[in-house]
Amino acid sequence: MRSFLKWCGATASRLRMTLGTLRLADGRVSRLRIGVVVCGFALIYGVIAARLTMLGMMPEMSDKRRLVAADSMTSSRPDIYDRGGRLLATDVESSMLYAEPNKKVGDVDEAVELITAVLPDVNATELRQKLSSKKGFVRIKREILPGQQNEIHRLGIPHIGFMRESKRVYPAGSEASHVLGHVNVDNQGIAGLERWVDTGGLADLHLAGLATGRSLEPVNLSLDLAVQHALRDELLAAKERYQANSVSGMALNVKTGEVVAMVSLPDYDPNVPANSVDPTRLNRLTTGVYEMGSTFKALTVAMALDSGKATLASQFDVRTPLQYGQFTISDFHPQHRMLTVPEIFTYSSNIGAAKMALAVGTEAHRAFLKKMGQLDRLKTELPESAQPLVPKTWAEINTATIAFGHGLSVAPLQAVMATAALVNGGLLIPPTFLKRSEAEAQALATRVIKPETSEKMRYLLRLNVEKGTAARAEVDGYYVGGKTGTSEKVVRGRYSHDKLLSVFMGVFPCDVPEYLVLVMIDEPKNWDDKKGQATAGLNAAPTTGKIIARIAPMLGVKPRRDLPAADHLILASRRVAN
Repeated sequence: MRSFLKWCGATASRLRMTLGTLRLADGRVSRLRIGVVVCGFALIYGVIAARLTMLGMMPEMSDKRRLVAADSMTSSRPDIYDRGGRLLATDVESSMLYAEPNKKVGDVDEAVELITAVLPDVNATELRQKLSSKKGFVRIKREILPGQQNEIHRLGIPHIGFMRESKRVYPAGSEASHVLGHVNVDNQGIAGLERWVDTGGLADLHLAGLATGRSLEPVNLSLDLAVQHALRDELLAAKERYQANSVSGMALNVKTGEVVAMVSLPDYDPNVPANSVDPTRLNRLTTGVYEMGSTFKALTVAMALDSGKATLASQFDVRTPLQYGQFTISDFHPQHRMLTVPEIFTYSSNIGAAKMALAVGTEAHRAFLKKMGQLDRLKTELPESAQPLVPKTWAEINTATIAFGHGLSVAPLQAVMATAALVNGGLLIPPTFLKRSEAEAQALATRVIKPETSEKMRYLLRLNVEKGTAARAEVDGYYVGGKTGTSEKVVRGRYSHDKLLSVFMGVFPCDVPEYLVLVMIDEPKNWDDKKGQATAGLNAAPTTGKIIARIAPMLGVKPRRDLPAADHLILASRRVAN
């Protein structure tokens, strides 16, 4: 800094000498005068910069900046509500006790004795170390009660103060933990929608000190807390009944893509976020990827029907298993005859699904799944999302196995998105956890199958409840349709015959669908039948039926009685053979 000032002074002196001794033209004198002015301004700004640097290095200013930053980072977050206006997350203000040891708090031993008398849960040894340090700021205790704050004020200990903090609380507890996520001790979102709120700019506002007070706009979710509770309650019962490792489920509005409920058990209480680090408590519906089993047959059949390679009247030979080297594709319920497309769907024939996919072709099959959003990571408001596990090379055997749900692992939410497109008229709508109108959904939608293909898929899904593997999902008055899926889990690189994942996709009302319900049971160990089978039709399907019976009235879906069979109601305007 001194060298800079010396340079400016020397420059000014030389300019004055030049002006005094030389008779220059008017234009040259003007240029020299401008140079003098420039140097003058440089000198002024240099002095200002030096002064700011000196002030910034002073301990008092460093402490003040630290206090402002800490206060900003614990400022208010927006309230979060469910779709009905029920409060899911809010801030509660509290006080934090701090000290500035570098300014001398007086007699440290006396200060420790006085403070611990008011706050007996504060460790005296740690407090003495903090107050004896040379730091400009130390935090002593958070969440100080008003009475405790008044008592400490009366103690008159120098350089002891209080800072306002905002603590995040979740009135519903564990009900929606995986969707809401949680915050850290500084009230910053680190998971779920809380993290999404920060990535939307709240963290920047905090750092700028502009996110204080209650002026932030609330966040209105698509979740319905009543539906969320009913779903969670039934999944807890299923987890206990089937002695499963985990149970997950969700409900989606097929017309808007809104997630109205999502539960993954075990879950955690966001008011105690330390429990969230337990690896068994992850959100399996977005963070995990799974082979979805025979629920993928719905995509295979839709692809074959939409491409024109098959009709509902088409037949495929399933009498002989398919052989690929040492790998054999066979049926769980073998029929040993020619099957029509509806029979392949209701008997859940692996051979039939594989042959339908092979008829379309490997490249077209991959392109169809790409179009249905199954080969790329699904992006929603939840930051936690997994990348699908896609084969590096897509050969004929890959098409054959993926046709019935083996060999491709996806996040359950993206499988739900694709299934919703099969029944809503053929529109792929990105899922959302925020409220969205049908008009807004239409603007985001992409047509992936023809409307007439969607109608046929609704027929097949309903037929599967009437006559197929999904019979136990039937709910009187709500015309449920659905598809079961039972997949063997991969253990140490090999498929395990006794570790199963049971999945069910249920749609209601199936003639004019409004909602889709997914239930996923990981390794069910208790069976409802005497044969000891743990297939989805025996656990995930009846669980879905119980859920639909509870949530349909909450969602405003009115029951209808004495409805005709699927071929008369859904396909009334066209021949089944079309």
